[in-house]
Amino acid sequence: MPLIILALLIGIPLIEIALFIEIGDEIGIWPTIGLCIATALAGSLMLRVQGLSTLMRARAAMARDQMPVREMLDGIGLAIAGALLLTPGFATDTVGLLLFIPAVRRWLGRGFWSFLVKSGRFHVVGTPFPGGPRSGANARGGGTVIDGEYRDITEADDGKAGNPASPWRQLPDETAPDASPGHPTDKTEKQP
Repeated sequence: MPLIILALLIGIPLIEIALFIEIGDEIGIWPTIGLCIATALAGSLMLRVQGLSTLMRARAAMARDQMPVREMLDGIGLAIAGALLLTPGFATDTVGLLLFIPAVRRWLGRGFWSFLVKSGRFHVVGTPFPGGPRSGANARGGGTVIDGEYRDITEADDGKAGNPASPWRQLPDETAPDASPGHPTDKTEKQP
């Protein structure tokens, strides 16, 4: 991984310099600089419009009690697109403009989500990313079973700790001796 990062840090500026030289030779220096400024302005406007749209979709999904996974991945793609368009260069501008196309972001988002699931960083229950990958029992329509004990506290609670329906009452200790009436440890019954 460090070699890939080093190759990108060296390779991207070299590609951009070569493209600047070639395009500058074809259209001249001032049109080349103007083109770089125009792509930065266009990118910031597109980021604003699509970013607000993504934010509104995320709020709507959260209002429906759904995790806005697609919207989060769209937001990441838009942030990367904006950063690439603000970076001077034609190769980065091309990639940035491609990321503003929703179909491209969706395709990359599915790939990224699939990578996260396969790497074990996420366990998928259902399909949070529409049209995305499913794993394990979820692919067959099943779900995850959690085994455990529970206590039903759905009855009315008057807020008193002594109320049997109150979730704040003192629960009996299972290791303590039986405190039923008539037992020698019962403090309510007097012994002769």
